[in-house]
Amino acid sequence: MIINILHLLILAVLFGFPAQSQENSGPLRIEITEGIIEPMPIAVTQFLAENAGAEAFASQLTDVIIRDLAGSGLFRNIDPSAYIGSISNFNAPVSFPDWKAINAQALITGAVNLTSDNQMVVKFRLFDVFGQENLIGLQFAASSQSWRRMSHKVADQVYARLTGEDPYFDSRVAYIAEEGPKSNRKKRLAVMDYDGANTRYLTGSEDIVLAPRFSPNAREIIYTSYETGVPQVFLMNVDTLSRRVLDSERNMTFAPRFSPDGRNVVMSLSNGAKSDIYSFDIATGQKLQLTDTAAIDTAPSYAPDGSQIVFESDRGGGQQIYVMSANGGSAQRISFGKGRYGTPVWSPRGDMIAFTNINNGRFHIGVMRTDGSDEKLLTGSFLDEGPTWSPNGRVIMFFRETQGSVGAPSLFSVDITGQFLKMVPTLTFGSDPAWSGLLE
Repeated sequence: MIINILHLLILAVLFGFPAQSQENSGPLRIEITEGIIEPMPIAVTQFLAENAGAEAFASQLTDVIIRDLAGSGLFRNIDPSAYIGSISNFNAPVSFPDWKAINAQALITGAVNLTSDNQMVVKFRLFDVFGQENLIGLQFAASSQSWRRMSHKVADQVYARLTGEDPYFDSRVAYIAEEGPKSNRKKRLAVMDYDGANTRYLTGSEDIVLAPRFSPNAREIIYTSYETGVPQVFLMNVDTLSRRVLDSERNMTFAPRFSPDGRNVVMSLSNGAKSDIYSFDIATGQKLQLTDTAAIDTAPSYAPDGSQIVFESDRGGGQQIYVMSANGGSAQRISFGKGRYGTPVWSPRGDMIAFTNINNGRFHIGVMRTDGSDEKLLTGSFLDEGPTWSPNGRVIMFFRETQGSVGAPSLFSVDITGQFLKMVPTLTFGSDPAWSGLLE
């Protein structure tokens, strides 16, 4: 079951450490600006195994937490070889001078216990080294099968406390897994943890599948399939793999996306040389036409409050980005830079729109304010396409395809400053990523 709800028991908020005043030093927090961000040096000590069964998990948990935090680009993990001090007892007082001497601004300690019924208890503390303060102390409990999720939960808590932002590590990504030569590429719908682990295939490779999108609760996925010979949007339950065609009239439908409340899906419906945007009520099947022009209107995306929709259209003669009410009506163009614009996606924060820009033969992933101002191109290559936002609106995932007859797509992520670009590991070639919200 892909959505295995983690039953978290947050048993204690502070593990009895006295909070010391930080009036002189101020709160420990990363200043995130649009300029160059200097990663915060942190020390993540090996989590302690409190019984024999927890030994392997302790090492794995520590590794995932380190990769999560360092992978954000905001933290720099100090190599354990530089450590002066050590943690051999989770409850023992911390010798802050030992960690201050290696310039660690934050210290993370933890312990793992495996119970007889295969339940795992993970506890951790986050310390401000220079302020000599215990910032967080939490304990999680769940099945040992959910150990990676507990790792992400720990990293999420640390990230949120030290940045002041919402976290994003405990999330998943749906994407199109591709295999084979470019002339005969097989495509399957797949889901994985945000960091590329725990891949699961949801469809076979018999038919072309495109553009998966998660529901707000991450329990359903909509996607486009050509299995009937024409593109149609399917709705799939991720747990049971049960599915159905969303439009019972069997029209050519594509580019779907859920509304923020999960009750509706907005998509394009093709009619001859044009396509219009429709809203579909999932429960009733009722559809509402939102655009009606002679143009190609496609790639709609809701604002997080559900009040507006951003989409791409060639109604002005070229491919550009427009915003309209979620009920349809007149639309306002917001893209005015060089080249063509497509695949707009509203940020979960509501303040920005990500897009694909094509100019002078190069593809870019960019962001702009919702009125089109402050446009910024974050990437550029032979083919960068398909942006999707992390749950906290700080990172964008997309796919990049290499050039030539052997060219193939891979998943990448970039933060909204454009400073931190990295490849996302997948078992196969990967395209069309879709980031879920935080898992429940």
